[in-house]
Amino acid sequence: MEFRTKVELPVGKWNIRHSDRLMLWGSCFAENVGNLLVDSKFPCMVNPYGILYNPMSISRALNEILDGKVYTLADLRCDRGLWYSLMHHGSFSDPDAESCLQRINLRIGEAYSSLPEIRWMVFTFGTARVYEWKETGEVVGNCHKLPEKCFERRLLDVEEIVSAYTRLLEKLHEMNPESQILFTVSPIRHSKDGFHGNQLNKAVLLLAVDKLCALFDFCHYFPAYEIMMDELRDYRFYADDMLHPNPVAVAYIWECFCSTFFDRRTMTVMKEWDDIRKGLNHVPFNADSESYRSFLSQILLKIERLKENFPYLDVQNEIILCQARLKK
Repeated sequence: MEFRTKVELPVGKWNIRHSDRLMLWGSCFAENVGNLLVDSKFPCMVNPYGILYNPMSISRALNEILDGKVYTLADLRCDRGLWYSLMHHGSFSDPDAESCLQRINLRIGEAYSSLPEIRWMVFTFGTARVYEWKETGEVVGNCHKLPEKCFERRLLDVEEIVSAYTRLLEKLHEMNPESQILFTVSPIRHSKDGFHGNQLNKAVLLLAVDKLCALFDFCHYFPAYEIMMDELRDYRFYADDMLHPNPVAVAYIWECFCSTFFDRRTMTVMKEWDDIRKGLNHVPFNADSESYRSFLSQILLKIERLKENFPYLDVQNEIILCQARLKK
């Protein structure tokens, strides 16, 4: 007997390989998946502006990159001794304005250079509610704990999202006709407006994504939200706040993602690399012993063999790390 409802996955329809470059945008869930991809040696850039929750902030950020925007002092604000951008996550904030600008513009430059090579652009939408800066009427990426009176908060409508992304996706596909777009809706619940409000919020995102996937054959959807809501509906899969997926849930959704997008060859590479990574993280009883040096030599041999078979894997840092430990 089946004791839970299984979400149907589009297994085998599309493949993501280690030779594909990825760029991920969106909520905390995008960070979770992005970090797992990075750990598995996929070449990807995660959130060039930091975590962004709503579709319009993501769209604005990507358009700024496409337009080659360079941030200046006029784009920053300073409060409580920190310089920051309303479009960027707090991780870009700095007590020194020039350092803040350097960090922002460096990431924009890296993202702009990467765009023509991006094979998979992944968008994870967290919420359809946006904050508009009252002085300009523009949607911001982060409120930086400023008073609510500084913002107008509202719920986006479906057509607004579809219209913005129709233009954006056409620009991205014109730049790189081989690129594929993957949408997900974050399984993290937003309780500020109550749980009925959360459902309305997610419904807007789901309807907008569905329309975009119908408009463009290079757009696809992965049901992370549905997996959490249907397969993992028990509270044992939630963190202490009862809103965020816990590590077990994230691991299960990642497993579903892997079975959907990775073929057997890719999974083999991931398994080999995971064994190597665990070996590198191993803490020896005696780092100076001959047995540990032999252990490191075997790991180095495995890395070099993997690099020989898959030359596009970036394992140089791990090779340097092994060599440095062997020289001690």
